[in-house]
Amino acid sequence: MNRFKNWTLLPLALFVVLVGFLGYGLTMDPSKVPSPLIGKPVPEFELPALTNPDRSITHEDLKGAISLVNVWASWCPSCRAEHKTLMALAQQGAGDGFRVVGLNWKDERDDALEMLRVFGDPYTWNAFDPDNRVGLHFGVYGAPETFVIDRQGIIRYKHIGPLDPRVWEQTLRPLVQQLKAES
Repeated sequence: MNRFKNWTLLPLALFVVLVGFLGYGLTMDPSKVPSPLIGKPVPEFELPALTNPDRSITHEDLKGAISLVNVWASWCPSCRAEHKTLMALAQQGAGDGFRVVGLNWKDERDDALEMLRVFGDPYTWNAFDPDNRVGLHFGVYGAPETFVIDRQGIIRYKHIGPLDPRVWEQTLRPLVQQLKAES
C-alpha cells in the first residue's frame, strides 16, 4: 500500500515540471531564436525575380554589398507594419553603404506586386519564393524576418519580427556600421 501512494504523486510531479518549462519558455524573447547559419555563407539558391520572372536571382547576388534581406509576404500584417521602416531604410541605405533586398515568401505574385504598388517598393530586388524552397534553407520560421549579410555573402545576424526604428538604431545599424568599417 505504501508503494502505491508514492506512484500516485508521479503525475503531479510531471505536471509541475512541465509547468516550470512552460513558464521558462514564456519569459524568452521570440525575436532571439538562435540561427545555426550565423557566420556561414548564404545557402545556395536560384529563384525568379518577383517583378520579372524571366530574371534569376541567386546567392551570388548577395555578394559585394552589405544587404538586409527581408523575408516578407503580402498576407502578413507585421510585414505591412514594418513597411514604412523599410521604405526609410531603403532611402538611407543608398547613401549609407547598404541595401534592402526582399525574399517574398509563401505568397501570390499578384498580391505581392499589388502591395508594393500601393505602399511603395523599398527593395533593390526581390526574389520570389512561393513554395518555401529557399526560406527552408535560410531557416525561416515566419514572416517577417531580416538577415544581415556582409559583402562576402556571410550571414551575420538574424532578426525575427518586424523592423522598427528602435531595432534599427539599437541592433542593426551598429552591425551595419561595423561591417562597413571591416571592409
